[in-house]
Amino acid sequence: MNMQHVLIPGFEKLASFVFWYPFIMSLFWIAGTLIYIRYRDRDPKVDFSTIDWPLVSFLVPCYNEEETIEETLKHLLALDYPSKEIILINDGSTDGTADILKEISRNHPEVRVIQLYENKGKANALHLGAHASKAEFLICLDSDAILDQDAPYYLIHHFLHKGERLGAVTGNPRIRNRNTLLSRIQLAEYSSIIGSIKRTQRILGKVMTVSGVIVAFRKKALVDVGLWDRDMITEDIAVSWKLQQRFWDIRYEPRALCWMLVPETLKGIWKQRVRWAQGGQEVMLRHWKVLLKWKQRRIWIVYLEQWISTLWSFA
Repeated sequence: MNMQHVLIPGFEKLASFVFWYPFIMSLFWIAGTLIYIRYRDRDPKVDFSTIDWPLVSFLVPCYNEEETIEETLKHLLALDYPSKEIILINDGSTDGTADILKEISRNHPEVRVIQLYENKGKANALHLGAHASKAEFLICLDSDAILDQDAPYYLIHHFLHKGERLGAVTGNPRIRNRNTLLSRIQLAEYSSIIGSIKRTQRILGKVMTVSGVIVAFRKKALVDVGLWDRDMITEDIAVSWKLQQRFWDIRYEPRALCWMLVPETLKGIWKQRVRWAQGGQEVMLRHWKVLLKWKQRRIWIVYLEQWISTLWSFA
């Protein structure tokens, strides 16, 4: 029997969509990256010594991080950024994190600790950290991440030179653990695919999301949008859309490096990606009215690409 006669109606179009959509989008991201490199990646190196750097609050939410928090804090304390405070928020950890943070605060007066006795989520922890902070600029960092020495300078430099409407600057996460096949695959993903998407979206003028691992905020912008949403599973995606709908700008700084740990098991990466997918769809459903507002037209292409990607994954 000729197989052409038993194909499901529309199957060929569906198959073409499954093949051509990622191919075309890959060319799109590559083109955007080349444009970004041509016009944005040629900024001269910042002379850190000539700038009067403002106070920065580092916010580090912690939940069951007894194995990593000391290393993260060690590198934060070693940063030579001249004016900083470090706020650690223990989000109801059930391991030894609380005891470690108490010891840290006793030995380092520049470190403040907020102890929560019930786990309320990262967004709630960041809320409390923002309220406790003394600075206008906040750098939010995951508790298993290590910040590059120059990263705070590159992040804050944008706020000082790119205008009052700059609400956030997202950094460039890199992979620390490279011992397994899964972690090495993610190494390629973060250094190529995610970086290309961020660069292209920045050329378009809007980004899907800041990186929750490393991002700097202007506190005034956060207050303007009501801080982070406590009812969203991915607080970083949600706050990105709130900021941009209020016409706060978001920039991407590839020189602001942050070294992080990624899942090394199939179960771990499955949970992470399901969380990302759920968070993205929650935001799309909450903010669908952007398609009805001409003033929000610059974010339409990001919104539609997200939905088309979802349809492609089911296809």
